[in-house]
Amino acid sequence: MLNVGIDIGGTKIAGGVVDADGTIVEKLRVDTPVDTAALADAVIDMARHLRSAHDVAGVGVAAAGFIDRAREVVIHAPNIAWRNEPLKATLEAGIGIPVAIENDANAAGWGEFRFGAGRHVEHMVMLTMGTGVGGAIVMDGELYLGGHGIGGELGHTRFIRDGRPCGCGQNGCLEQYASGRALQREAGDIADTAGIGAGLAALRAEKGTISGPAVSRLVLAGDEGAIEALRRVATALGEACGGFQAVLDPELFVIGGGVAQLGEDLLTPVRLAYETSLPGYGDRPVADFAIARLGNDAGLIGVADLAGRAAAARSAAPRVEASGVAASGGKEG
Repeated sequence: MLNVGIDIGGTKIAGGVVDADGTIVEKLRVDTPVDTAALADAVIDMARHLRSAHDVAGVGVAAAGFIDRAREVVIHAPNIAWRNEPLKATLEAGIGIPVAIENDANAAGWGEFRFGAGRHVEHMVMLTMGTGVGGAIVMDGELYLGGHGIGGELGHTRFIRDGRPCGCGQNGCLEQYASGRALQREAGDIADTAGIGAGLAALRAEKGTISGPAVSRLVLAGDEGAIEALRRVATALGEACGGFQAVLDPELFVIGGGVAQLGEDLLTPVRLAYETSLPGYGDRPVADFAIARLGNDAGLIGVADLAGRAAAARSAAPRVEASGVAASGGKEG
């Protein structure tokens, strides 16, 4: 069974044909248009192209934002001018087959649960450390959506009272302290000090800025300032995971995003902070931690699988005649 998955990013739209094992058979990328009508057209064109060469059961589309419980309307998108946008209906009209839409972090989390680091558990939390902190929750083998469809926004839990302002309109959200952007901010603060900040200061003097990948390279090279910057954001993430454990009790935390490429250099301080923040530590089961395995393809793969599940459910449902009796046979009176 093949399905199309399309992941709408801030600068790129990635699409692919994915098989039942989560393997990408064909992949495309195009720039993300600024205009919302052009954006929808680009997604439709990509889906049509991918369908033209493959026998596809379903099409899934992942996008950042709040999506309603019915998975039909984008209530609010942070980087696209979608407000109560009937995205499912728009895309289905253009593509010609049913479309499944999902939040991008949820799609990535589902991809890791089905085919990546979380495939051996039934209860998993994924956190992505990118520009912000994305979150996804899988409970009893199902993606948790919440009562209104917008559950799992873990990066926007209040971490510091009256803390740093966040793009969501609140202050002190976790993503202001545990994201790739937070890592850059901490590195900049350390560069302003003497001593361990010398390497970061030299980098800033040479490049004019301190990028996340540059901090990662310094961490791997053993730079004390970069390691301290990483420790700060890893500690924030680990402390938050202690709280998430108390509420959700997952078997596994999967950490993704650009910062996760540091592997154990990241996970070691995360685990330490988690253990010191966990209620009843030492007398209760604890979660494992793992680095995400699917990289930037997680959302594409995950939403394709969700589309395939939706298509299978439609095929399994009994067809209903106009009288309301199942087409496959009903009871005679």
